Amino acid sequence: MTQLSIHVRNTPAGPVIELSGELDHHSAPEVRGRLPGLDLRSGQQLVIDLAALTFCDSSGITVLIAARNRASAAGASIALAAVPDQVSRIFRIVGLTQIFPTHPSADAAEAAWTSTDG
Repeated sequence: MTQLSIHVRNTPAGPVIELSGELDHHSAPEVRGRLPGLDLRSGQQLVIDLAALTFCDSSGITVLIAARNRASAAGASIALAAVPDQVSRIFRIVGLTQIFPTHPSADAAEAAWTSTDG
């Protein structure tokens, strides 16, 4: 079992959550616990950077949906960044690619938000 490390940083577009390691039933509650404390305002974008994610199970998927709900409740959008190939395949199978915009990097997600924010 690989530990999950969580790093949250704020950008002008909104918070970026960087996840590194395994997002599973052991680590999902910690990620979920961070969601209410995010500084996320209407019109911003929550980015979840998965570049260093090595594994994601159904508990991890549930946390991503909870993050989407948190963003929606704040009047913000959400995007996934740098989804690894092995995780991307799972996301395609379960249909997450239809509800989460994805970008090659967190910087690309921020640039996409900036260009559409008027």
